[in-house]
Amino acid sequence: MTVAVGALALVQPVSPTLASGAAGTAKSAAASAQCGKASWYALTSRTASGEMANPNGMTAAHRTLPFGTMVKVTNLRNGKSVQVRINDRGPFVKGRVIDVTKAAAAKIGFVNSGITSVKVEIVGKGSGKLRGYECS
Repeated sequence: MTVAVGALALVQPVSPTLASGAAGTAKSAAASAQCGKASWYALTSRTASGEMANPNGMTAAHRTLPFGTMVKVTNLRNGKSVQVRINDRGPFVKGRVIDVTKAAAAKIGFVNSGITSVKVEIVGKGSGKLRGYECS
């Protein structure tokens, strides 16, 4: 809404929900869950946190969550889930929200496909927030 006062026009802030247009959903500053694609990787060098990567460990790469954060990753195609610890950075492919080790991918059943749709939820240690790729 705009109100004219002399030569000035005062603009009232618009609610994010109204500003989002036809979709009718606003992106929250921090979501309780993040949905998107997951892939697996078998890194054998050092991770971004400095520890040696272990393809048989239950760890993962996330772009923003603090190292040490525990997350639950649920494969949305079969309902299987696994808890992993964030110890690396990535993935760096648009639409992907997490890279897990091959062992974690095996537990939730997507080693053969290489990629799957997942839901990521923080379950322990770390003060990180999940941003973007909100679940509908």
